Amino acid sequence: MALALGVISGTSVDGVDAALVETDGRSVSDFGPAATFPYRAQTQAAILAAVDAGGRPDAETFARLSRAVEDDHLAAMAALAREAKLALRDLDVIGFHGQTIFHDPAAGVTSQLGDPARIAARAGARVVGRLREADMAAGGQGAPIVPVYHAALAQGWETPVAFLNAGGVANLTLVTGEEAGLAACDVGPANAPLDDWMRRRFGRDHDAGGAVCAAGRVDEARVAAAVSAWGPVTFGPRALDRNAATWRMAEGLSPEDGAATLIAISAEAAARAARGLSPRPLRWFVCGGGRLNPIYLRELRARLDAPVEAVETAGLDGDAIEAQAMAFIAARTLAGLPSTFPGTTGCRAPTVSGRAFHP
Repeated sequence: MALALGVISGTSVDGVDAALVETDGRSVSDFGPAATFPYRAQTQAAILAAVDAGGRPDAETFARLSRAVEDDHLAAMAALAREAKLALRDLDVIGFHGQTIFHDPAAGVTSQLGDPARIAARAGARVVGRLREADMAAGGQGAPIVPVYHAALAQGWETPVAFLNAGGVANLTLVTGEEAGLAACDVGPANAPLDDWMRRRFGRDHDAGGAVCAAGRVDEARVAAAVSAWGPVTFGPRALDRNAATWRMAEGLSPEDGAATLIAISAEAAARAARGLSPRPLRWFVCGGGRLNPIYLRELRARLDAPVEAVETAGLDGDAIEAQAMAFIAARTLAGLPSTFPGTTGCRAPTVSGRAFHP
């Protein structure tokens, strides 16, 4: 078993998730500490500005943002290692995803802030990074990459089950109990449009407890128009950029109605993709920040007409899963095991994710 640390900042851009696990890349023998470390305010603001501007900054800006992302990730890793009474050099591997600011698989382009080679040099530890590139070179969408870890978590469960990872963008994994049957896709927005709406209308990063969503009324015509604009109902490999759906879907609505409508659009996007699922999941488990919004969960239950629960009901830590997945994938890469599959990203064959960088 490898002692692995995983770090990632998702499309919500709220901070760095970090987690320690012991794993051989096939299963997890022990879960260590996990935590989320907020970005420094200036780092978060600069990332969001770059995303709002289209996610393609000039080389100088990209380098400056990458250094800031690396600094914040290294601070998070060091803090978690101290909690575990470890030094970073004691780790067998670090799984480093970086901060995605642009993703366009049709053009063969994905852009993450942060250089895994510099992380390895500064941490004094082996790092597995560039986690999307091999999949895209193999004809895949480059994302989602976490489904292989969802399947590991569900070992021994009654299947099929669905994992809905509700970060900035929502991705859905169908676990059938067989690796060959693993299927996934990005289904649409989750928190990103609502979070951006909250920043613009209320000066807050998110809707704590779904209070603003609860005070508004859903404009179902807006919901229908938003999801119909995405084309026919499908479930299959697909990766979306954060800007594929934005807060502008609620333009013209009151602050509360806009919030309620945006979270309903996110729930309907998942329900729409679920219509293409076969076999049908027995249960749905929601992870990521979306599980903390009770209005999102209520909308999912109504629109899916299925049991929907936060992953904590299965004894899992919904805040830690993505970071744990980065550690798990890093261990798989070192073992030469694939992490993406034709059914999860559309790659031509099972593909090993990322490559190793040494200090």
